[in-house]
Formats: sequence, structure tokens, C-alpha cells
Amino acid sequence: MAKIRKIAVATGTRADWGLLSGIARALASREDCRVTILATNMHLNPRYGNTIDEIIADGFKEPVRIPMPDSTDSPVGAVRAMSVCMEGMADALDALKPDMVVILGDRFEMLATATAALMLRIPIVHIAGGEISEGAIDDSIRHAITKMASLHLTATEPYRRRVIAMGEEPQRVINTGAIGVYNIMHEPLMDREELETSVGLPLTPGSLLVTYHPATLDDEDPARHCDALLAALDRFPESNIIITYPNNDSRGKVIIDRIEAYGRRNPGRVRVIPSLGKRRYLSALRCVSAVVGNSSSGIVEVPSMGIPTVDIGIRQRGRLCGHSVVHCGDSADEIAAAITLALSPEGQRRAREAENPYFRPDTLEIMVNAIAETPLETLRSKKFYDSNPS
Repeated sequence: MAKIRKIAVATGTRADWGLLSGIARALASREDCRVTILATNMHLNPRYGNTIDEIIADGFKEPVRIPMPDSTDSPVGAVRAMSVCMEGMADALDALKPDMVVILGDRFEMLATATAALMLRIPIVHIAGGEISEGAIDDSIRHAITKMASLHLTATEPYRRRVIAMGEEPQRVINTGAIGVYNIMHEPLMDREELETSVGLPLTPGSLLVTYHPATLDDEDPARHCDALLAALDRFPESNIIITYPNNDSRGKVIIDRIEAYGRRNPGRVRVIPSLGKRRYLSALRCVSAVVGNSSSGIVEVPSMGIPTVDIGIRQRGRLCGHSVVHCGDSADEIAAAITLALSPEGQRRAREAENPYFRPDTLEIMVNAIAETPLETLRSKKFYDSNPS
């Protein structure tokens, strides 16, 4: 009988669990895999909706909880939170002794997780390496995790080539497509009436879904940029708006304070919701006319719903994107002009016709097979692959 593969899946936010949940469930359904969820950071913070409940609702009744302090006030707070997370992850991984750890993306709690796994000599599977987001410290974190990882599941072929250019062996780097796009195509969604009841807001034509995070490499005050966004939204009084919280990145609290105040000033047309969860979020994409903000979801997943994305500022600069994405600067005038274009007949038509470079029809199958079936002995040591030897 084949040995059961013990797989730890690390998650720190509502966003990454929305992407990882289907992978975790598919792995858990296999007879040759046993899955444990390592839940940390925002999942355990009441301010962000106690999203650990979503993990439990997805069938993982006993996720391992790794507490860490809130880190929204300062970079120093983020460093201290990382140190707490790393210690907790080290203890959890040492107790579990998994055969591998699955990590998605570029969050600072995932850097702490990867560091603990590396020191304990546990192979790391990294999802979504090779991407670029020049306006966020996440960019450096993503590349650091790539060099710690042994198996790489990238969202596009250009990203695959970039990971190989970083010295990773080609046979360990697999273009899977983006799991978030796969989820959009396969997740059962709420109908409009059910969603409107759930969020307490009618989503009439012209409605917007807004998520704005601090750009952690931007020297400008995120409060000023957030104020500009809210001033731009004031120019669309006929648009009903759902605003979700930012991640708990450094300097995120000032954004939360401002969007909450904006919601109180506009109770008839604005709902501020800490976390929509995967099902409500994907359902909202089917009901709104555009997405506004600087989240990676606007670049990766939203184009597959045939609606425009208004991408603000530098946070996502460098990411491959489709023609449905409208880039703009941080001023109220620039944001308002981009929203106007997105809501125009031309913007709506362009979004309906645009192809999504992150789409593959077999993403989940490729990912699950790679995680469950790649021989472990090939992952326990690494050598630098030089694609241009002298």
C-alpha cells in the first residue's frame, strides 16, 4: 500500500483561503493524501470577520490555529507579528511533521511560514510565483519564497519562465493557470436577490465593488490616496458600492477607519463589509458593473467575469493583465476618469470581449496531481539551474 502523503496547507487571509480551499478539498478527497490546514493572521482576528469559520465550513473541522498580533499600524508591528507567526509555525510543523507545505503567494505571514518549513527541511510547494507587483513589498517576499520552495505552480507561461530564470529547475516549475479563475468557472454562485439580501444593498446597473490596500512600497501616505478614492466615488452618486476591508498590511488601519466613516456618511448606497467570503465575493462579481481598487484579484480573476477592473496606483504594477483592466493614477480626477471609462458602453464591451491570460480549463487537476504525485525524493534537495551557462 502506498504511503499516505501528509500535506500542510498554510493560509492567513480570506483571499488566499478562497483560492486554496478547492485545492485542499480535492487533496483531502484522495485516499493517498491527508490534509491539515494551518490557519493564522486575519483568520483569527475578529476585526476581519473570524474567517476561520469559512475553513471549518469547508469541511476542515480542526484547523491548526497559529495566532499572531495585528500588524496594521506600522512596519515594525509587521516584523514583530512575523516573528510570532514563525515561532508558532515552527511548533506546528514540528508536531505535524508533514511531507510538504503548500504556500500561496506573497504575504508576510507566508514568508514566516516558509522560513520555518525551510529550517525544518520540509519541502515547500509555492503557488503563484514569478509574478511582479512593483508597488508592494510582497514582490520581494514572493521571490524569496520562490527560492525557498522546491515545487512551483505558476499562473502563466511567462511566470513559469521567470521562475526558471531565477535558477529553479524546469521540471519542478509547472504552468497551471490561476486557481482563482478556475474557481470562478466552477463555484456555485448566489443569485442576485440572495446576494442583495445578504449584503443589504441593491446592486443596480453601475454598482461597484471596491477593495483598496496600502501600497507598501509607496512613500505617500495611504490615507491621502484613500481619501482621493473616496472623493472619486462621490462623483458617482447613482452607483451603489460594496467596500471590503484591506488586508492587515502595515498602515492598513487608516484605510479601514476612512472607509468605515464613508459608509456611515452614505448609508443608502454604500455597504462596508470586512470580508465577503469566497462565495459572496464571486457572486458579487456577477452582479456589479466594475471592480475598483488595487487588489490582485482585479487583475487575475475579475476579467473572467466579463467586467472591467479599475486598477489604481502602483501596487499591481508589472503584473500581466488583460484588456479589461483600466490602469490609473492615485488622484481623484484620474480615478474618476477610469471609472467613467469602465462604466461606459466601450469599457463594458471591451471587458466582455477580453481574454484572460490566467485561464486554463484544467488548473485544479494539474495542481492537485502535482502536489499529490510529485516524488518527494526529488523535492528534498535543490540545485541552481543556470539557463545561460557561460
